Amino acid sequence: MKLVVLERNSAGTDIDVSCFEKFGEVTYYPNSTAENAAERIGDAEIVISNKTPLNESNLKDASKLGLICLLATGYDNVDLAYCKSRGIKVANVVNYCTPAVAQHTLLLAMMLSEKIAYYDDYVKSGAYSAQDRFSHFDRLFHDLEGKTWGIVGMGSIGHKVAELASAFGCKIIFYSASGKSTCTDYERVEFDTLLSESDILSLHCPLSDRTRNLIDKGAFDKMKKTAILINVARGPVVDTQALYEALVEEKIAAAGLDVLEKEPMEASNPLHQIKDSTKLIITPHMSWASVESRTRLIEEIVKNIEAFLDGKDRNIVNL
Repeated sequence: MKLVVLERNSAGTDIDVSCFEKFGEVTYYPNSTAENAAERIGDAEIVISNKTPLNESNLKDASKLGLICLLATGYDNVDLAYCKSRGIKVANVVNYCTPAVAQHTLLLAMMLSEKIAYYDDYVKSGAYSAQDRFSHFDRLFHDLEGKTWGIVGMGSIGHKVAELASAFGCKIIFYSASGKSTCTDYERVEFDTLLSESDILSLHCPLSDRTRNLIDKGAFDKMKKTAILINVARGPVVDTQALYEALVEEKIAAAGLDVLEKEPMEASNPLHQIKDSTKLIITPHMSWASVESRTRLIEEIVKNIEAFLDGKDRNIVNL
């Protein structure tokens, strides 16, 4: 059996992926693009990929391909309908990075809420050593306890964030972007209510036609001026220009992002202009990538392949 790993580096070179070799001959590529994927896939029977767009243009000649394993939960980069028409199954990985992303969500919210960047700089600049009192708290901050934490997307990550935020004494409300949530652990509200009541609003929903630009100018107009927005979902869920204007015009207090509309971040992105890390923190799409998460990711891919070879459907998203 031939396997092709199109984006070996996306799992991190510190993580051992030799486990794939028990299934057959494996060809590894550090990274791939939509343009070179077809040549690289060739006559492979199993393709392991992450963000490379896979569709008719680069799969039409892959006559032996039976399974695409995604090194991710999201699958918006794959033409599922085309794959189904060809009998190519597409498997994702779920819940492997829930602890890491939830942890990062809380980290961003707390750093922005307590203006940690300012206080760290205050000490390191020498200003603290030069003052004549023991403490400095001129940039005001507040307790998380008693605040309302709003969530878009009450899946495994959203639910974990709700548990962690609850431990800090936050009231949890959520909006179901799909309209299909069965969660009864927390209060479900309409979107406008979520916007107007949330002190912290975190996004954990998939990218879809329903969620693209969900947080736009109109949404920012309805949020509290003291609100903090956290996006660890997908970049296009938030309108970039609208976010920039909301921060500059102080429609909201701050934002923490681990995802962007275009990745890596384009030089033309207006958010580059905001240098104040008490107002905006951006991390390079790494919240999912703890060592433990990436180890689980590879283990889950192996299980998906084993199930496929046994004639079983495991995590198949295009049945």
